[in-house]
Amino acid sequence: MAIRLFRKKDEGDKRIKIPEGMWIKCDACLEIIYKPEVERNLNVCPKCVYHFRIPAMERIRTVTDEGTFDEFARELESVDPLNFSDTKKYVDRIKEAKKKTGRNEAVITGKARINGIDVVLAVLDFEFQGGSMGSVVGEKVALAAEAALESRFPLIIFSASGGARMQEGTLSLMQMAKTSAALARLSDARILFISVLTDPTTGGVAASFAMLGDVIISEPGALVGFAGPRVIEQTIKQKLPEGFQRAEFLLEHGMVDMIVERSRLKATLTQILRYLSSAGDR
Repeated sequence: MAIRLFRKKDEGDKRIKIPEGMWIKCDACLEIIYKPEVERNLNVCPKCVYHFRIPAMERIRTVTDEGTFDEFARELESVDPLNFSDTKKYVDRIKEAKKKTGRNEAVITGKARINGIDVVLAVLDFEFQGGSMGSVVGEKVALAAEAALESRFPLIIFSASGGARMQEGTLSLMQMAKTSAALARLSDARILFISVLTDPTTGGVAASFAMLGDVIISEPGALVGFAGPRVIEQTIKQKLPEGFQRAEFLLEHGMVDMIVERSRLKATLTQILRYLSSAGDR
C-alpha cells in the first residue's frame, strides 16, 4: 500500500503563517516567547526573568521622567589616529556602527530627571562596536563627570561594554586613567556617583569607571569582569567556579552592592538619590 507523502493542492494548506520577528527565543531558558510580551516587560523574559540587552536610548526611557532627557556632547565622533586596518578599515567600522545605531559614538551623555530628581547620565550602547571605549567614549564620560561637578547633580553611568577599543591602541587605554581621574574629582566634591552594570561589562570599562561607583548596582545575570572566563581558565589552567563573573557571584563576594531587576530600577535609583544625595532634597 502506497503512503501519500504530499497533500493535494486542492486540500489546502492549513498551517498558520506567523509574521517574521513576532517570536524570540530566550537565551537562558530557551523558551519561545511572543516578542510584544517581552517588550511590554521591559525586554525581560516573563518565564525566567532573563534580561535581554537593550539599546542605550531605550534604557534611558525606562529610568528617566518622560521628556526630561537633554543630551549633550552628541557631536563628538571618533577619528582614526592610527590609520588602523584589520579585516576591515577602522573608519569603515565606525561608519557601519553609525548607520546601525543612528548615533556618533558608543555612549550617550545628558541631563535628566528621575522622579523629579536632577541627574547627569552616561549610558554605553553595546550595539555601537560592542560599547567599546575609545577616545571619544572616555572624553564623553569625563565630560559627564565634569557636568555633574559643575551642576552638583548626581552622576549615573550605565555600563555595557566589551572593553577598550583596540583600533585606537594606547589612546583607548589612556581613557581608563582619564575617566578615573574625573570621578576622583567628583568624589572629592562629595557628589554621588552610581554605577549600573549591565550585560556585559568587561575589559577596560570594568577596570576603570564601572567599578568606582559609590553605589554599584547590577542587573541580574550580567557578565562583569576584566578578561572573559575562557581566557582566565586557559591562563591559570584551572576550572572556574560555577557562575564566576556573573552578577550573583560578585554580589556574594562583595564586588557589587545590589542586584536590581529592570522593572524596579527606577524606584531603586530614586530611593538611593533621596537618601544619599543633596539633589534629592530639591
